[in-house]
This record gives sequence, structure tokens and C-alpha cells, in this order.
Amino acid sequence: MTPSVPARHAPRAGTLVIGYGNPGRQDDGLGPACARRVAALALPGVRAETGYQLTVEDALTLTEFDRAVFVDAALHGDAPFFVAPVRPDEGCAVGSHSLSPEAVVTLANTLYAAEIDAYVIGIRGYRFGEFEEALSPGAMANLDHAVAYIKEWLRRDGAPRTLLA
Repeated sequence: MTPSVPARHAPRAGTLVIGYGNPGRQDDGLGPACARRVAALALPGVRAETGYQLTVEDALTLTEFDRAVFVDAALHGDAPFFVAPVRPDEGCAVGSHSLSPEAVVTLANTLYAAEIDAYVIGIRGYRFGEFEEALSPGAMANLDHAVAYIKEWLRRDGAPRTLLA
């Protein structure tokens, strides 16, 4: 018996922005807050979604797009945010609950032969310890910078400058 090979999906043009994190844990809500703000921009060809974490179902959703931007809070690093490419990684952990952006891109590539141009944006947060649906003032300022960057990047529809902002 010959194993079946997944059919190559032809991604539609467009960008998926996935903001993930827990808004009830202070600055951990930066990813969803960013996705909501990007959605409010109503940029052509851009769809924004939110979630508490990345899941295996996100791999199928990626096949509908030619670009994905994963947005999450960053616990460490320089403010206001960083941008980095996401590459498939056959060695990354793939569990049934929480996945990394690399794992989601790897699943989309492996299961659906979808080649996705993917990036992660980590917005620097400062407060994560309490149960509170509020971003810290520093995180709000960093969010403003990240949204302005995303807006400019997606409007010009090119590759982002990979940077440590």
C-alpha cells in the first residue's frame, strides 16, 4: 500500500493575523488586543483572529492565506516589539493543546503541503502575574507601536523588516 501524499493547496492571496494569549492575565492579552485593533483597520485582504493559544486547527486555517502573522506578548526583550520569520521545524514539539508558531506552520506544510510566509511579532509586556483584564501602561504604548508597524507593513504589502524594535 502506497502512503497518500497530501495535495498541494494553493493559498489564497491575503494575510491572516492571529493574536493569541489570555486577556484575563494582564499583558498576556497583548496578542488578542493587537488582532482586534488590526481587524478594526479593515485592511483589504487581511483577516484577524484571536485565541487563547495556537491549536492544530490553525494549521488548516493557514492554508487559506499566503501569509500569516502570529502576535503574542513577549516576556523578555527590548521594547516595543520584535519581528522574526517563522520557519517550519520538523523537530518542534507538536502536542494536542498549545502549539508554537513553528509547529502550526510545520503542520500546515506537512499535512496540507501549504507553504506559508509566516512571521511572529512579540510585543513586550511587563505584568503577567495577576488575574486582571487590563494592559499595563508600558504594554499599551508598545501595542500602539506594534499596530502602527503592522498597519504600514500590510498596507505596502511587502515583506516586513525583520527587526528587534
